[in-house]
Amino acid sequence: MLTVEEYCRIRIAHRDGMSIRQIARRFNHSRRKVRQVLAESEPRPYTLREDRPAPRLGPYKALIEQILAEDEQAPRKQQHTAAKLYRRLRDEHGYAGGYDQVRRYVGRIVRDRRETFIPLTHPPGRRLEADFGHIYVDFPDGRRQVSVLLLTWSHSGYRFAVALPSERTEAILAGMVEGFAFFGCVPWEVWWDNPTTVATAVLEGRQRKVQSRYAALASHYRFDPRFCMPARGNEKPAVEHSVYDLQRDWATPVPRAEDLAELNAYLRSCALAKRDHTMAGKTQTIGELFEQDQQAALTLPAHAFDPFVPSTAKVDKYQTVRFDTNRYSVPRRWAFQTVTIKAYVDRIEVTSEAGVLARHQRSYARDEWIVLPQHYLAILGRRPAALDHSFVFDRWELPACFEQLRSDFEQREGLAAGARQYVRVLQLLAEYPVKVVEEAISQCRKKTTVHADHILATVRRLGDRPLPGGADLPADTHPNDCLQLPIPTLDHFDLLLSPRQGDLYDDGQRTTIADGAFEAAATAGDAGRVREALAGGGPGERPLPAILAAFGGAGVGAAVCQCVAVADQAGGVPGL
Repeated sequence: MLTVEEYCRIRIAHRDGMSIRQIARRFNHSRRKVRQVLAESEPRPYTLREDRPAPRLGPYKALIEQILAEDEQAPRKQQHTAAKLYRRLRDEHGYAGGYDQVRRYVGRIVRDRRETFIPLTHPPGRRLEADFGHIYVDFPDGRRQVSVLLLTWSHSGYRFAVALPSERTEAILAGMVEGFAFFGCVPWEVWWDNPTTVATAVLEGRQRKVQSRYAALASHYRFDPRFCMPARGNEKPAVEHSVYDLQRDWATPVPRAEDLAELNAYLRSCALAKRDHTMAGKTQTIGELFEQDQQAALTLPAHAFDPFVPSTAKVDKYQTVRFDTNRYSVPRRWAFQTVTIKAYVDRIEVTSEAGVLARHQRSYARDEWIVLPQHYLAILGRRPAALDHSFVFDRWELPACFEQLRSDFEQREGLAAGARQYVRVLQLLAEYPVKVVEEAISQCRKKTTVHADHILATVRRLGDRPLPGGADLPADTHPNDCLQLPIPTLDHFDLLLSPRQGDLYDDGQRTTIADGAFEAAATAGDAGRVREALAGGGPGERPLPAILAAFGGAGVGAAVCQCVAVADQAGGVPGL
């Protein structure tokens, strides 16, 4: 085959006046070839009009095509490679040819079957893509893998990243709520792959059975939940590129953080810094393009979505409900009842029709007991021995003056009586803050002899207002966030007039307890009303001091006073 240089010399010789015969003799080509060169300015590329004969591979081509066709239904990582095909042909079908022939033929088939795409554009504010990426982070306890939720706008490429403790539905809900707040707007469409935490079932085409809480999120923010076809991650290339940037840029070198809050602060700073970048093929920065997204997107609703996933459970005999192999405590009044568990990414709330019964920090470990000692103060008066034999109270961190007070009681009155006195003081923590009770103890211990009654009176004097339902809510809950239960009828007070005997300690000493008194006090909206009613009792009723002693001191009735708090919307992803 002649080269372009030979074409050039022949055509120049003809230009200078040489005949075709002379050119053929000089360059040693046929006259037909010379005429072809003069008719064309450059050589034609060689084209194969029919397949080259393959005497060894030819009989196996149909078998190779059949195996590759069956691979389309097999898992991606369990499909035949060229080397595997060669070994099967050699061992199972007697193929005597070489590996390179098989490799070239397989490569040609795969090349012809490769999919091509049409470049797409997306209007501003229309589409947001979501996916999880995974990075390793060095925490004080070692290096751990962390799941990071990424939200990326298809038009501008602006992104939001938040590290989450899991990839469950409640984590997705919390992350998306934080993401919408970060963007300050909501897209018309949100695109996901097909995680079961979002789409519980893949139906025909693009139809999906959407997880109920994710559907509630879409309804609240008014976006259209959309999903890619199975195994078609290329349908959301913007967020796939964000995952690559997360791993190769933001998380390289391996970041160090004290906790997720610090990591999320770092990820937020990376996202903000990305606003000044200009993507390839664009003339405007990401921040300028995102302004177009904001103008065309939907506005945020008046309030944020409550990102929890509900489930029902029955309170057991230990006053706990089970969730994810862990147990969470609830107040005594709700034992053996069916309640609703609201699972947030950072906390667990136990609720009923009355409202929030208990709130705990969520544990992602297994087989743990997450309990509040305040929940067990109501029955501690009946079983004071549990004070030294239950992990519920062993883990209770109280100021040092409490332990010193107990030591004083036991030295003066003995182990059993001293423990009962100490329990009466502990039960004050159901309605008064720890600092108030601590101050009362400090003042009373300055006296020669300290008694539980002195501490109760001092606490009432120091406490401007008791903390209603303190046994049920965290210490940082404000009293105004509480909703009192209905005020009981006088029938509840009649229960206090029918005494029965109950053992507080198995040492021969007995203390009279009014039958149903704890349950009656549990339904009271204000312990002060109970004391006022008892103080004005008529003839035949026991005097107020006796009643208070039966309860372990003034104010203990409110130890089981149930209070339900308004759901705290301020909780969420650490660091956001």
